[in-house]
Amino acid sequence: MRALVSASMSLFLSALLVTACATGSPTTTAPPLAAPSTAGQSGSVSPTGSASLFSPTDVAWLQLTVAMNERLLPVPDMVPSRTTDPAWQTFAARLGTAHRADLSTARRLLAESGAPATNPHEGHDMPGMVTEQELTTLRAVTGVAFERLAGQHLRAHLQQAVRVATAEQRNGVHPATTALAAEVVRAGDAELTRLDRLTS
Repeated sequence: MRALVSASMSLFLSALLVTACATGSPTTTAPPLAAPSTAGQSGSVSPTGSASLFSPTDVAWLQLTVAMNERLLPVPDMVPSRTTDPAWQTFAARLGTAHRADLSTARRLLAESGAPATNPHEGHDMPGMVTEQELTTLRAVTGVAFERLAGQHLRAHLQQAVRVATAEQRNGVHPATTALAAEVVRAGDAELTRLDRLTS
């Protein structure tokens, strides 16, 4: 069972990441989320001049979004080799393209924030994240069995992505970051509807 990890940097971290970030042991805590770096910068502002506009909530959500998307992308990528269903292949291609775009945007915004490039969620399993064991199981099945398992993982990811993006919309302050969160919510709800039709 995935154990909860505490965090206290902000309302977002206490209200959201406590229920999102998990490790393999109830007594193990995750490393603290990285705050934007100001080393070598003038007035604590990034080279783009916008680091001071990012709150800890914004940085935390961007870091979480990067980690979640990196863990999800192997699933849609393996669809063409695991099922011949054209509807599944279309869905997976669209989902993969959208998540790669979100990942690119989140990484760019993190760079603008001055946050370190390291992943503070490395080695953690969270709700909505596909584990290495689950990926191994997916690679071992095809057809309907694959579609069933992939559908479960994709739904869990989309639901959690919408949940945490909604929290960022409410608590974040950086305009481009909250705009990305709004797009994640919009696209996630639409993809969940498509997934429901695909798996019904």
